[in-house]
Amino acid sequence: HLLLFLLFVGPFNCFASYSRATELFYSLNEGLPAGVLIGSLARDLRLPTAGGQHPAALRPPLSFTLASHGLGGQYVQLDNRSGELHTSAVEIDREALCVESSGATVFGGSSAISSSSLSSESCLLLLDVLVLPQEYFRLVKVKIAIRDVNDNAPRFPVPHIHLSVPENAPVNTRLAIEHPALDPDMGTNGVQTYRLRDNYGVFTLDVEENESGERTPYLIVMGALDRETQEEYVTVIVAEDGGTPPLVGSATLTIGISDINDNCPQFNDSQLNVTLYGNSSLGTHVATVHAVDMDLGSNAQVTYSYSQKVSETSRDLFYLNESTGVITLSTKVDADTPRLHRLIILGNGPGCIPAVITVLVTIIKVMMRPPEVVPRFIANEMEGVVYLKELEPINTPIAFFTIKDPDEKYKVSCYLDGDGPFRLSPYKPYNNEYLLETTKPLDFETQQLYEISIVAWNSEGFRVSKVIKVQVLDDNDNSPVFSEQLIELSIEENNVPNAFLTKLHATDADSGERGQVSYFLGPDAPSYFALDKTTGVLTVSTQLDREEKEKYRYTVKAVDSGFPPREAIATVTITVLDKNDNSPRFINKDFSFFVPENFPGFGEIGVISVTDADAGQNGWVALSVMNGSDIFVIDTGKGILRAKVSLDREQQSSYILWIEAVDGGDPALSSTAKITILLLDINDNPPLVLFPQSNMSYLLVLPSTLPGSLITEVYAVDKDTGMNAVIAYSIIGRRGPRPESFRIDPKTGNITLEESLMQNDYGLYRLLVKVSDHGYPEPLHSTVMVNLFVNDTVCNESYIESLLRKEPDISIEEKQPQISIEPTHKKMESASCMPTLVALSIISLSSIALVTGMGIYICLRKGKRHHRADENLEVQIPLNGRINLHMLEKKPMEISNI
Repeated sequence: HLLLFLLFVGPFNCFASYSRATELFYSLNEGLPAGVLIGSLARDLRLPTAGGQHPAALRPPLSFTLASHGLGGQYVQLDNRSGELHTSAVEIDREALCVESSGATVFGGSSAISSSSLSSESCLLLLDVLVLPQEYFRLVKVKIAIRDVNDNAPRFPVPHIHLSVPENAPVNTRLAIEHPALDPDMGTNGVQTYRLRDNYGVFTLDVEENESGERTPYLIVMGALDRETQEEYVTVIVAEDGGTPPLVGSATLTIGISDINDNCPQFNDSQLNVTLYGNSSLGTHVATVHAVDMDLGSNAQVTYSYSQKVSETSRDLFYLNESTGVITLSTKVDADTPRLHRLIILGNGPGCIPAVITVLVTIIKVMMRPPEVVPRFIANEMEGVVYLKELEPINTPIAFFTIKDPDEKYKVSCYLDGDGPFRLSPYKPYNNEYLLETTKPLDFETQQLYEISIVAWNSEGFRVSKVIKVQVLDDNDNSPVFSEQLIELSIEENNVPNAFLTKLHATDADSGERGQVSYFLGPDAPSYFALDKTTGVLTVSTQLDREEKEKYRYTVKAVDSGFPPREAIATVTITVLDKNDNSPRFINKDFSFFVPENFPGFGEIGVISVTDADAGQNGWVALSVMNGSDIFVIDTGKGILRAKVSLDREQQSSYILWIEAVDGGDPALSSTAKITILLLDINDNPPLVLFPQSNMSYLLVLPSTLPGSLITEVYAVDKDTGMNAVIAYSIIGRRGPRPESFRIDPKTGNITLEESLMQNDYGLYRLLVKVSDHGYPEPLHSTVMVNLFVNDTVCNESYIESLLRKEPDISIEEKQPQISIEPTHKKMESASCMPTLVALSIISLSSIALVTGMGIYICLRKGKRHHRADENLEVQIPLNGRINLHMLEKKPMEISNI
């Protein structure tokens, strides 16, 4: 039973699984960029975010996959997780996809199908999307309708449209224009209307739409047409679509007016009067009639004929050419020939009433025959026209003429009638022979055709003439001529390649090929200039750089096509105009200047050299200080850098400036340079004594101090640098019981005890210490008073301070300190006294009584020393200037130079 149940249920499960197919429909405009959201399959299919009844951690993720990657798949991108459908980088072009004009075109993975349920303008992309996992499995049919946008302008299949209208076309005649405009867009974005840019007041357009929606323009005649007044109308037909904004396309429309036979022949005159001599020879020209028909082609053909009213005698005597209307003498005139003939001639046109003209011919009877003029041509002659080359030499023979009287009764003479460089003269020794020749060279460019007559007359006054035409043949005797011998041109630099410079023009007075001019560059022309051989257009194939070369000068040639060819040469000068294409350029990117401190204000620190390759205002450079402008200024014209104030190295030892150079172009270009100013030290600061801090301070020195011991130090600094800051210490004045007991180290300023102190050495010692630098050219120095009080104790400080306030008289020693010499001999002496001092110490400790006695003795000696010091301190110090011993008490002290 279970097996039967499974067999029965299984097929229905498969059917249910494959039947879970869904169809989604989207629409979007063509031409959208990549990344535009088309739709979300998960949202539109209402797929649950949770996988069945599983907990969130066990929910299987949804997966969306394109079933095939055919034509439709290349235009979309499907997010496999979210199911969002976006446009791809391949732009959708509706006109390229949907080439069908009817029905709905559907593009899928392999083929296109039609769907009658969609509009006739639909264009679909068909996609098959698989949704997984199995519990959500379904096949989704996605149809994307591509909406048309107005991205194509109407376009006529041919640029020129020709239409023929008969001139007798009635008003409201409609003629279809066989080449309507095409627009790949659909609906209102397709072609909607047509119009004429100029209708000349006799035309308009109408549009007819057939069952398939195609619109055909029709030309409508709105007024009367006359080919003889205007045989052609040229206008522009404009097609406009219905998009927003509308796009247009145009073509040239030529409307030709075809001729109909609406004009008849007409003579200008109604009658001609002609006189004919009775002795005229056969073929003599009598007259020519001419009728005009304003029509064209066969409608304008005119034939001539005699009217029936013309007698047979006149018809036989005068021949009428029915095509040309020329009347000539066809038979001899004799005594019986009537003297007056009325020739009525008809001008016949197709479908027309003939035009009429009357020719009255009067025959004059003569008793003699006219003279005869018989030519014999030497030059080339054809049908009465003599051909001579120009530049033929003077006296070139043209023809011989024999003049005679047929009756041999009368004397015959002749002469030349007409203008031109010709001469007719008797040719001796023969009688009645005349030679026609030139009198000067002929010039084709001056006159091409001459018409002269050889006139003969007899003694009775009867005249006859022979007309000769002389055609001058052109020779290559003229060189081309430039309109300008010096062609001055200009062009801005950085031009586009193949830029137009000018069109050369040269003329040649010769005719035909001899006057055809070709243009060539001279050998001195650079290779990047090109000259069109036929048109004379001069171009430059590369960009010109004025900074590389400002002027070009070369020759051009104009050569004709004669043999041998002749040529003309002109000179072309091209000036390359400047553009602001170069920034100002500093000679160095970094400038360094060394300036002594205390340099006077507005003194010249240095010159900033900057150039600009451009010319004129573009090359004008303005300099400015970008930082530190409150201290430094720069001369724009000369580039001189100055300081407004005097500079002190001790306040700031160096300055870094940025200088900007801006040219005068529009827009302006700029550049910057770094300027480093280093101040050189000069010895303008004396040493500054930091210790002792006051001339009133003092130090207690015990009498038991051993020789060589450090008592105190003098410490000073110098704001200068280098040798200007190297300090030497020396004692230049001493005052005390035994002032030479103390010495100072010239390098360190350490004051040490030189010799052992005895009982007589108790008291106040005053040492005037000179602190000097090694500056150049003159060292600077300061002084300080070092006070040492040699005693066991200080019992009365006020007494000591009163002594300090008195100015001592100290003799100044001008001995320069010798820094390099070490006072080693004093150390040796102090070392030799060390055993004695140790022995005395042991003895003093062994006896209390002795110590007590020594204390009493010391007190008695202290009173005596006070009295002696008081006397010594009353002496004035003989210095160049008085020293204020109360200055900067208990503070760093700077004493002025001595």
